[in-house]
Amino acid sequence: MDNNHCIMPRNYNVCLQIFLLLTLFSCDSNRSVLTNFVAVNTINPSEESSLTSNVIAVKKWVYSMQHTSGLMESAEDTDFVSLYDNALAALFFIQEDEKEKAEALMDFYNSKIDDEVLVNGAIYQTRTINGNEAQTLWMGDNAWLLIAINHYRKTYDSDRYDRLGKHIEKWLRSLQDMDGGLKGGIRANGLEMPKVTEGIITAFNAVPGYDDFHKNILKFLKNERWDSTAKVLMAWPENPKYAYAMDVHSLSSIIFPDLAENTLLEANRYMNQQVMTMKGTTITGYGFDEDSDVVWLEGTAQMAVAFRNINRDDLAKELLANLEKSMLLSTKLLNAKGLPYATNDGTGYGSTQLWQHAHTRPALSSSLWYIFATTDFNPFALGNDKKIPAADTFWREPFLN
Repeated sequence: MDNNHCIMPRNYNVCLQIFLLLTLFSCDSNRSVLTNFVAVNTINPSEESSLTSNVIAVKKWVYSMQHTSGLMESAEDTDFVSLYDNALAALFFIQEDEKEKAEALMDFYNSKIDDEVLVNGAIYQTRTINGNEAQTLWMGDNAWLLIAINHYRKTYDSDRYDRLGKHIEKWLRSLQDMDGGLKGGIRANGLEMPKVTEGIITAFNAVPGYDDFHKNILKFLKNERWDSTAKVLMAWPENPKYAYAMDVHSLSSIIFPDLAENTLLEANRYMNQQVMTMKGTTITGYGFDEDSDVVWLEGTAQMAVAFRNINRDDLAKELLANLEKSMLLSTKLLNAKGLPYATNDGTGYGSTQLWQHAHTRPALSSSLWYIFATTDFNPFALGNDKKIPAADTFWREPFLN
């Protein structure tokens, strides 16, 4: 991503960042009130007695994206299926107590144990709606599927997918290198994928318990991905232009709750404002990195979940108001809406251009994270009870007598 233009005047961006910084601490001048983080949701359900029409419309659209194979299409009329999107959808169906829909989806992946998992170690990242043309073994997406399996087991007290979950956990553990980091997986061309911070912390959460696997991940993060000055995790420290990535902030603040205060403030560097291609609506939100050439709607919804996780419903609602302005009507289903992946044509993390329909069609990932934020669901909460020893929490300030 090498496009640094932004339609918003520079002074507006600065003001917006100052506003968010001040609002984050406006409730109490004592910063310690924000350090008592919890790994479970904290919004009182009685405060939101009924779903808004937008949430109903988005849920309707999400339901419509499931095909006879059980798989969820990532965006309308694309014939493209993402393991990550389907893991999110499984979590959504479980939260909705739509057990049959969740099982239809997860049964597909369960059926791939013999010809994918036992051959390659894990589930392929992408395929068509019918399950064909499967390719790329990506660590992060398999970690998300394991999270969904963990939620299914907890919710329904069932071992239906335990065999698949155990294979995925074994594969994730096998990716750990001598330095404690996890290799990213294998590309379709057979090349090994590099270590990706976002995927590593997701795997940390997905694999139950706390043992040497988790301990060594924390050693890697401390030695290779920790910015001790800004006190945040980095995505690509070898490349100063893209050393930081927005999703590392949003996800790490939820996976490691006592990192959230500073991490969420530091995410202000990605704040920008764009005009939506499809609607002409001005949207404020977060970009993928510091290029500030696009508002990443999925990532902005992740930040709303992160703010709710620290009891900052006010900031979450500001983001949700912008996300609701970004919704597109379905071209196939009446009274159904979804959120596109991004507001406009631009670049994702780095200098690579986003795919052609990223800003023109409703996308499953953005829509699901919007629902998670609106319905106050934290997908990482189940895996956060790890009882990490204090000696391993390198991000904490040393105790002073």
